Amino acid sequence: MGSWNCDPFGNDTACDWKYDLERTDDLSFISETIQQIHAAGRNFIKARDAVKAIGAADALARLLGKFYVRNSYTRSLDDWVASHRITPPKELLDSAVRAIDLILTEPSELLELCSESEEFGDWKKHLTDLQDRLQ
Repeated sequence: MGSWNCDPFGNDTACDWKYDLERTDDLSFISETIQQIHAAGRNFIKARDAVKAIGAADALARLLGKFYVRNSYTRSLDDWVASHRITPPKELLDSAVRAIDLILTEPSELLELCSESEEFGDWKKHLTDLQDRLQ
C-alpha cells in the first residue's frame, strides 16, 4: 500500500478503490466496502479493507456536500459525486461511522501501522473529522 499522506485518498489502495467506484451508478459498492469491516467485526481488520472503507466513508461525506480535501487525487471522485446526486441513507452513514470506530480499535492492521508513524495523531484526527462529516 503506497502511501504519501494520511488523507482518505493519500494512498494507492484508496485511489484504486475510487476507480472501481467510478464505474458504478449507485451506493451498492460503497455499502459492500463498508460491510467488509463489519463482517470482520472484532476480528483482525486488514489494512487494505480499512483503507477502502475510509475512502467509501469519505465518498459518502462528499455526497452530503462535506468535502475534506479536493486535489488531483480526488478530482475524478468529485466528478462522480457531481454527476450522482444521491442522498445516502442514514443507515449507511451510521454504518460508516461504526466502521471507522472498528478501524480505530484493535485488532486493526491499519491502526497498528499508523500508530508507528509520526503522522498518527493527524491520521486519527482525520478519521474523527470524517465521522463528524458523516453526521
